[in-house]
Amino acid sequence: MKFTFSCLFVLIATLANAQQHTLTKLWETDTILRTPESALFYKKGGYLFQSNCSLKPAENVGKGSIGKVSLDGKVINVDWVTGLTAPKGLGVYKNFLYAADLKEVVIINIKEAKIEKRIPVEGATFLNDIAIDKNGVVYVSDTRTFKVHKIENGVVTTFLDKLKAPNGLYCYKDTVYVLDKGSLLKIDANKNITVIADGMDGSTDGLEKVKDGEFLVTSWSGIAYYVKADGSKEILFDNRVQKINSADIGYNKATRTVYVPTFYGNKIVAYHLN
Repeated sequence: MKFTFSCLFVLIATLANAQQHTLTKLWETDTILRTPESALFYKKGGYLFQSNCSLKPAENVGKGSIGKVSLDGKVINVDWVTGLTAPKGLGVYKNFLYAADLKEVVIINIKEAKIEKRIPVEGATFLNDIAIDKNGVVYVSDTRTFKVHKIENGVVTTFLDKLKAPNGLYCYKDTVYVLDKGSLLKIDANKNITVIADGMDGSTDGLEKVKDGEFLVTSWSGIAYYVKADGSKEILFDNRVQKINSADIGYNKATRTVYVPTFYGNKIVAYHLN
């Protein structure tokens, strides 16, 4: 009887630790995007925004752009808004799209499809991702100066510094989540830092919340994780050998669709989260 119960316990523990989440490929766009770095699901419009990042920003000032892609993978417009340099992370607040563009945050009027304002970030060298809280406060990471900046009422301040390589950001209530070189950090309203998960590939890039305590994470090198509240991780795909990048993802919670920009692959791939 003891042996039976022991075996049953081991079986239950094994099942509990088994892979619970997977991705099923739905579609991919044509390869006409230009180094897509970020994909953002825009619920109000019923499409995706995506950033076309310049490979050589110093030589291509003004040649970066924002495109639009339908939710079934058709490219609506590669160059919906032009005049950016190396746009990466995107965020929406009310009727405006915010883009992290190397050394400044570009604000785009969505209705008019034009750049409304540019906010320079002093000392910035590689602005990467953007997250916006419920009050319109903008957070933007600078991977190469190891900082996260905060923009409130047009004023830029340093929110966090002395990080390792901050990239992906996510805001929820009074909490900011930061991907920092293989770790997922939680920063509360008093700037107390908690490590939720670590040990991921060091090029951690895209971050989306699935539900309380659980996140989707991608690393630029080509790997995707499902992170649970206890810090454990499931690998959803690993394309590092094939050198297929996975940059700043978008997520549609209603349909559980994950949108993955492939950067050098010049396309976005959509998956269903099972």
